[in-house]
Amino acid sequence: LFQVSNNDSSEKILPKSKEIALRLIYIYSTLTVLCAISYKILGMNIFDSLTHSMTTIATGGFSNYNDSIGFFNSVSIEISAMIFIILGSLPFIAYIKFLNGNKKIFFSDIQIKTFLKIIIFSIILLSIYVIFINPNQINLRSIFFNVISILTGTGYVNAQYDNWGSFPIILFLILMFVGGCAGSTTCGIKIFRIQILYSFISNQLKKIIYPKGVFVLKYDYNPVDNKLISSIISFIYMYLVIFFIIAALLSLSGLDFITAISGAATSISNVGPGLGSIIGPNGNFSSLPDISKWILTLGMILGRLELFAILVLFL
Repeated sequence: LFQVSNNDSSEKILPKSKEIALRLIYIYSTLTVLCAISYKILGMNIFDSLTHSMTTIATGGFSNYNDSIGFFNSVSIEISAMIFIILGSLPFIAYIKFLNGNKKIFFSDIQIKTFLKIIIFSIILLSIYVIFINPNQINLRSIFFNVISILTGTGYVNAQYDNWGSFPIILFLILMFVGGCAGSTTCGIKIFRIQILYSFISNQLKKIIYPKGVFVLKYDYNPVDNKLISSIISFIYMYLVIFFIIAALLSLSGLDFITAISGAATSISNVGPGLGSIIGPNGNFSSLPDISKWILTLGMILGRLELFAILVLFL
C-alpha cells in the first residue's frame, strides 16, 4: 500500500526510512512554526496564528471564521499565507536534498518548475478574462490568492470567485483536479502524474508518426518503467470514474448540477469550498441532506488515501 501511494520515483535520499521520517517531521514542524510566527507578527492573535498555520502548511485550509482568511482583510496576512501554502505544496524530499547540499533543487526540479508555471499561467489567464469580460470585478489580490489556494487544495477564500463569470468556474474546477507536487501535503491528481501522462501521450503520437522509431519515456532525464506508467494511467482513469460516480450519486440525492459536480470534485480532491450558492466560497455544506454528506465523506477518504489504498481492500 505504501509503495502504491508513494509515486515519487526519485533516488533514495537517506539510507534509512526512520531518518527520512525524522527529517520530514523537523521540516514540517519548522515550516508550521515559522508560519505561525509570521501570522502573529502580521496581526493575528496567538490562537488564530497557531490554528491557521497548522491548516496552511497542511494545505487543509480550515479556518475558525466563516469568512476564512478573508475575515482578517489583510494584504500582508494573505501574502504570507500564499508563500507558506506554496512551501507546503512543494515535494518535502526537495527540502531534504536542499539540506543535504543541493542548493539548486528548487530551481532545477521539473515538478516544481511546472507547478509554478501553472500558477503563473492561471493567474495571467484569469486576469485577462476578468479585465475584458468583467472589469468591475478585477482584483489582482483575490485572483492571486484564490488560484494558489484552489490549485493546492488549501481552500482558503478571500472573495466570491463564482461571481466573476463562467470561465473562472471552469478554470477553478480544472485546478481542483490538478493539485500540487507529489510528496507534498496537497491532494488532487498531482503535477508528477500529469507530466508523465503528457509524456506518455506525446510518445504514443510519435510512434504513430514514426512506426519504426524507438522512444524511451523519460521523466527529469530518467527513464520511466512501464509498471509506473500503467499505475499512473490506471490511477487517473479511476480518479475520473469515481468523480463521475460521486457526482451522479450527489445529483440523485437531490443536489443541483453545479453543486453535485463541484461537490464531487472538491471532495475527491480534498479542496474544501465548491461552486455555486450552496457550497461556494462563502457557503458551507451544513444544509445538504445527510445522504449527500455520507457520499462526500466517502469521496474525501478515497481522495486523501489516493484511491488504491481503499479499493484494494475490496479485491
